Amino acid sequence: MSMNMPETLPLPAADLALVEGVRARQLRPLAKTITLIESQREEHKVRARAVLEALLPHTGGAMRVGISGVPGVGKSTFIEALGLHLIGQGLRVAVLAVDPSSSLTGGSILGDKTRMELLSQNPAAFIRPSPSAGSLGGVAEKTRETMLVCEAAGFDVIIVETVGVGQSETAVAGMTDIFCLLQLPNAGDDLQAIKKGIMEIADLIVINKADIDASAAMRAKSQMKTALHMLRPASPNWTVPVLTLSALKKDGVADFWNTVQDYRAAMTKSGEFEAKRRHQALAWMWEQIDAGLRSRFRNHPGVREALPQLSAAVEAGGTTPSAAALRLLAYLN
Repeated sequence: MSMNMPETLPLPAADLALVEGVRARQLRPLAKTITLIESQREEHKVRARAVLEALLPHTGGAMRVGISGVPGVGKSTFIEALGLHLIGQGLRVAVLAVDPSSSLTGGSILGDKTRMELLSQNPAAFIRPSPSAGSLGGVAEKTRETMLVCEAAGFDVIIVETVGVGQSETAVAGMTDIFCLLQLPNAGDDLQAIKKGIMEIADLIVINKADIDASAAMRAKSQMKTALHMLRPASPNWTVPVLTLSALKKDGVADFWNTVQDYRAAMTKSGEFEAKRRHQALAWMWEQIDAGLRSRFRNHPGVREALPQLSAAVEAGGTTPSAAALRLLAYLN
């Protein structure tokens, strides 16, 4: 049985130039392509989809690393130290750093480049700060697409630094190969502060700033290991390690990357590495379907007309949320 696929039209000259520039590892076309992808204009969305389709055969070669942790844990310092270490090994590194957006103004400081000054000046690195813009999961809405563009540009390692908002950061685990959780040395003193949800999806846990108090770091490491034993491992082929390091002093960064490589080797041998990527791609498709259906629903003329009145009725207690939802959904029949 044949399956009708959408016809692929030739790219306009401007978009073809973007594709060729990205493939040639030129930073300006790379940045312009990401800006196109992040645009909310409908005509830009159409162009972005076509550009991504053209780049897709050249993606998938990078190691995708997710970095999370509470504000103040030293994520930016750690990522800069790791990036410089990887560049020293001859690798090219892209950092997708997501800054929190204001819930009131939608504005974002986008200060990660200033916090990674040495890395941002290195020609083998590319740092792209993006506002989360209210997106759930601690990552920007277009982080996945941006990651693919960076892979097509030949980057060997892509690091996704998330906002650090707690359990909702499970989204970053759904787009990276390994999810690393950074903790402070005193985090182990109170296991109640450890989020079970985020602990269950962590593939590697790091106690940063171990140079401040070595005994506290070791105590935190011991208690973290105890907490991990209470959780069901995500993979039968990998026991989540707990490492201590000092990003500021560059101490332990090499051990961290060696552990990441051990993880990839173990997951590749068991077949879980590629299976995980396939599952992530399928989950991404359904997320796009859900987002598309929600958008079409909100833009339906009947829904747009009835929504203000029904919303006011729900707020005033004149109707139940479920009854209002059913009335709105009826417009799609």
